[in-house]
Amino acid sequence: MSTDFAVSSETLGPGRGLVSLRGEVDIYTAPRLKERLVGLLDDGVTGVVVDLSEVTFIDSTALGVLIGGVRRLREAEGRMALVVATRPVERVLTLTGLDRVFTIHATRDAAVAALG
Repeated sequence: MSTDFAVSSETLGPGRGLVSLRGEVDIYTAPRLKERLVGLLDDGVTGVVVDLSEVTFIDSTALGVLIGGVRRLREAEGRMALVVATRPVERVLTLTGLDRVFTIHATRDAAVAALG
């Protein structure tokens, strides 16, 4: 698995969006995640899947971006679902208690389906 960072976003249909990440999401790369996430929210997306299945490391800055996104979505009566398929990311979410804040799925299809 590569540690080179990459982020992309796309709409999945009316009111639905996807942000996909790869590599290390940290203080240096989190602003790019925020840019993509805010872009979708500004476009009226109220259901977001954040695919972390290819993320090898995530730090508190990136977690803060995700928390900000989920708060903004909840204010708009929206939802966020995370795709987590790596042990390091799962462990961070569990240790921080954020596994109780976010809806977590093992696959992108399951996360998209959960948004309804």
